[in-house]
Amino acid sequence: MVQGSRGPGKSEEEHEDTAVSDFVERFAAELVVAGMGRMPSRIFSCLMAEESGVLTSAELSERLRISPAAVSGAMRYLTQIGLVAKEREPGSRRDRYRVLDDVWFASLTRRDENMLRWIRVLRDGEATVGAGTAAGERLAESAAFFEFMIDELHGMLGRWREHRAAQGL
Repeated sequence: MVQGSRGPGKSEEEHEDTAVSDFVERFAAELVVAGMGRMPSRIFSCLMAEESGVLTSAELSERLRISPAAVSGAMRYLTQIGLVAKEREPGSRRDRYRVLDDVWFASLTRRDENMLRWIRVLRDGEATVGAGTAAGERLAESAAFFEFMIDELHGMLGRWREHRAAQGL
């Protein structure tokens, strides 16, 4: 449907809902291509497109037409990788899920922590298989790559903070 065209019999609100749904599915498809599972991608995209950035499991089930079990499984993954936080709805026993503020910055910061762990394991592996061996050199090069990436990542994240401040974001 062409943007701005509501189609026959559709209210403005229905048109907006359809446009948002279309966006959610397009963005989810891109996340799937990048390696994220289909359900986590759809849920994350839905939360990103939600004005408040917060929805309950029931709201997600209804909007995406998926089962509560699908929401639960996808949320375990999304909270584990740090893209979404689980919280209690005030005055209720129901859980709700929030897309994290500055989610991409936080995600890259966590990558830094992962790479530091990988470097330690790779260095141990290099010592285990022998520093002068082909396998040892492969492991050493991998560790050196991640060390380089961490340095570059720190610089990039610092530049992002400066850019964000200058843009008033």
